[in-house]
Amino acid sequence: MKPIVQISLDLTNIQDALDMAQVAVEAGVDWIEAGTPLLLGEGLHAVKALRQAFPHHPIVADLKTMDGGYLEAEMMAKAGATHVVVMGAAHPATIRAVVKAARHFGISVMGDILAAPDPAACAKMLEANGVDYIIVHTGFDERGEDPERTPFDHLQAVVSAVSVPVQAVGGLSIDQAAEMPKHGAPLVVIGAPLVIDKQEFKPSTDREKLKHILQQIVERVKNG
Repeated sequence: MKPIVQISLDLTNIQDALDMAQVAVEAGVDWIEAGTPLLLGEGLHAVKALRQAFPHHPIVADLKTMDGGYLEAEMMAKAGATHVVVMGAAHPATIRAVVKAARHFGISVMGDILAAPDPAACAKMLEANGVDYIIVHTGFDERGEDPERTPFDHLQAVVSAVSVPVQAVGGLSIDQAAEMPKHGAPLVVIGAPLVIDKQEFKPSTDREKLKHILQQIVERVKNG
């Protein structure tokens, strides 16, 4: 598939998320993610607000579903999400329930292999149970204890194990993220607000500079 750039709105309120998403869309970002902090802070209301503001953009709801798969996917689909995230560590029945709901409501499922003992095997299991994308995810807390950990630890094994598109998340620099399509992961995620060389960029501080940075990232990803 062609490279896609996704902005992860790792914010805690709707207004900040809308402001960041607006800058990202103007910069050419393809997909908008309601990050887990945003869903914890605002719930499906955040997804509804994003859908209303950006009616034509795919919206990923990073639910990290572990149980109650059908209901969670249904709720987010009805709120306007086009993609939901289920954890590979969940029971296969939950994964199948999310996939079943996704088929009923016309959305897609991303399977997150965070903390899987065997990442490639987890990815294969997720694919076998019907997910549409695999997320190779190195967690925030894991990286806090071991800063050397990155998605590169497992990326090639996972890419080789599955036929569905792959996304890599966690501990990647802007430069590394932009290079992901070359490593077999065409779904590129940029977390927001951005932190580059220990400087934070968000709409409330420097909107135009943030937009310029995002435009550069999109151009790099799309043009290889």
